[in-house]
Amino acid sequence: MQSSFHSPAVRASAALGAALFLAAPARAELSAEELAKLAQNPVGNLISVPFQNNTNLNYGPEKGTQNVLNIQPVIPISVNSDWNVITRTILPVISMPALGPGIGSLNGVGDVVFTAFLSPANPGKWIWGAGPVVQIPTNSDSELGNRNWGLGPAFVVLHMDHGNPWVFGALANNIWSVSSSKQGGSYNNGTLQPFVNYNFPNGFYLTSAPIITADWKAESSQRWTVPVGGGIGKIFHLGKLPVNTQLSAYYNVVKPDNGPNWQIRLQAQFMFPK
Repeated sequence: MQSSFHSPAVRASAALGAALFLAAPARAELSAEELAKLAQNPVGNLISVPFQNNTNLNYGPEKGTQNVLNIQPVIPISVNSDWNVITRTILPVISMPALGPGIGSLNGVGDVVFTAFLSPANPGKWIWGAGPVVQIPTNSDSELGNRNWGLGPAFVVLHMDHGNPWVFGALANNIWSVSSSKQGGSYNNGTLQPFVNYNFPNGFYLTSAPIITADWKAESSQRWTVPVGGGIGKIFHLGKLPVNTQLSAYYNVVKPDNGPNWQIRLQAQFMFPK
């Protein structure tokens, strides 16, 4: 198998991050708290490249450790003075443990998920976005994704007030397979990510953003993954470049039989405010 860290998709994402690092100046006038709030807005007018690493403990029938590094470039596009389109791309780089005796571990790339949110350019305290989400079968192995394309709706709503330390809201989408190739099966998967953040003046914040998933084609006892937990975040600077860092942990109070019981999430988000 081709090494995941030398795949064209990963090299392209690394090149994108490097190009943005060199080409996009940061707005030094923003305070650390303002930068933290900007990073917490999924449809903010902000170019960013988050690297989110999720370590899933006790995964699969052999209770191994699965690791998923999500490379998630976010690029806003101005439509006119009233509307923006915020594009979010998720490229997962996966390390899969052995799923049974005599079955080796796997390393590779999963399916890309691309979302485009149409959102008001000048919102009030309540901010929203809506648009399509597309799942692209880019996986390097059938165990790391699905061979079929997927399509569905995506929504986001959040509350953010300049004088209020709280930022809260939710992201949601549902993806249905739109083809039925011989190599892959049909799917119908929903995702809900509520989030709440409390921001301190120095760019430090408390956060909780569990990712709730539903496999609608699975039996009811195997359908849901529901985590609870949270963590901390802090804005740092590399020179003038703001970097949003975050560490959190989530326990799955509801999960499929072979799902992980804990997830450790570590994120570094390179920010390029306009």
